Amino acid sequence: MQVRRVLSEKKTPFAVEAKGILHDIKADLDIKTLDNVRVINRYDVSGISDSEYEEAKKVVFSEPPVDDVYDETVDLSGSCYVLIIEALPGQYDQRADSAAQCVQFLTQKERPLVKTAKVIAFYGSLTDEEKKKIADYLINPVESREASAEKPETLEDKYDIPTTVETISGFISMDDASLKALRSSMGLAMSDNDLKFTQDFFKSIDRDPTITEIRVLDTYWSDHCRHTTFLTELEDIKFEGDDELTAEIKETYKDYLTVREDIYGERISQKHICLMDIGTIAAKKLKKDGKLADLDESEEINACSIKVKIQVDGEDKDYIFMFKNETHNHPTEIEPFGGAATCLGGAIRDPLSGRSYVYQAMRVTGAGDPTVPVSLTLKGKLSQKKLVRTAAAGYSSYGNQIGLATGQVDEIYHPGYVAKRMEIGAVVGAAPAENIVRERPQAGDIVVLLGGRTGRDGIGGATGSSKAHDTKSVLTCGSEVQKGNPPTERKLQRLFR
Repeated sequence: MQVRRVLSEKKTPFAVEAKGILHDIKADLDIKTLDNVRVINRYDVSGISDSEYEEAKKVVFSEPPVDDVYDETVDLSGSCYVLIIEALPGQYDQRADSAAQCVQFLTQKERPLVKTAKVIAFYGSLTDEEKKKIADYLINPVESREASAEKPETLEDKYDIPTTVETISGFISMDDASLKALRSSMGLAMSDNDLKFTQDFFKSIDRDPTITEIRVLDTYWSDHCRHTTFLTELEDIKFEGDDELTAEIKETYKDYLTVREDIYGERISQKHICLMDIGTIAAKKLKKDGKLADLDESEEINACSIKVKIQVDGEDKDYIFMFKNETHNHPTEIEPFGGAATCLGGAIRDPLSGRSYVYQAMRVTGAGDPTVPVSLTLKGKLSQKKLVRTAAAGYSSYGNQIGLATGQVDEIYHPGYVAKRMEIGAVVGAAPAENIVRERPQAGDIVVLLGGRTGRDGIGGATGSSKAHDTKSVLTCGSEVQKGNPPTERKLQRLFR
């Protein structure tokens, strides 16, 4: 199919993004010789006719009152450095996806293929070193790369589909050094001891595992899914110090041990002491004492639910009130827009899947000082200014697209967050109790998958959030950051109105 190229540029009075980039580069990179910046959004599209293209050009790919639009090429007259940035192959491109959907609305036909890139022209006397600094500043290798100026002959992605699942040959006979090298090459979250334990199992059944089996085990045992840190048995607990606070902690721990005996009784030998048990014992005690009568229990959802009564037209009505919070510290650290966006998205999905409409959100974050010069950024990390700004944009983008109000936003600035950013999103939702039906999955049930197509983004997200990271993570962990799809969730939200 023919590939058409259209380029759209904001007219000078409305070129806010270009002016922002010009200001940031002069201020953050101390490049004073930069005179002007132009930003042009490039769209490559196939699967539409000439007439459909002409119509879409004016209502989808540009806004005539504020944009200049060009066919195929744009005149970048004058001496300038041109940087073209595109999403990594397989990454979710929200601009391209939204454009494709809009064209489909317009034509009422099959959705076209659309790929986008951002063309940025820098005017001024720039050295090669300064050009590299600009590219490094604007391109986050986790999500994007420098693109070619050439127009592709086709927009169809072609992948080799494997017909067999590879087996890790020689796994059961590997020595410790080989196992460690395997763990590193596969980017596994499990520890060396975990992998050794896995090897012992496969030795017992006398065969090597497939890559799929190792990946599944790695995901299940990750801190994100299995909470291995919180479920680790604590065998030797000591309290250091003789101050008043230490004494109070000791008394609290004694109370915990007493409550454990009350809760577990004869089963106490089967319940080891761990952080998870310490964190949940109070709720178990309240439930046993009959003080959690309003708790809505279900195997089906992953949001906390309680039963409430509210006044509806002067009558008491039973409602289910749900709330959920999500942390996306690591994803936001390496890809702030997608990380913060799907932090909120992850919080939304749980009460939404529990049949409730999501009404309001809260955001709490922790960052280093965003006014610190970019030149002082720790090696292998994005600058705090980039993190703060881009994460805020990602969070608000997701919330705005589904029409969710955020009533509380707190951004904490402290040196302790330089090593790892904190990103927390929380939401509340509610629905009439009579509208919520709880079921248990049964063999033969039909599974319906709702949502847009996904790319490579998000693969390994659970393990990526659980493993130790180093300065190379920003280059190697891009696929582990999920990309949000707010339009789909907006459609689902409407179902609950």
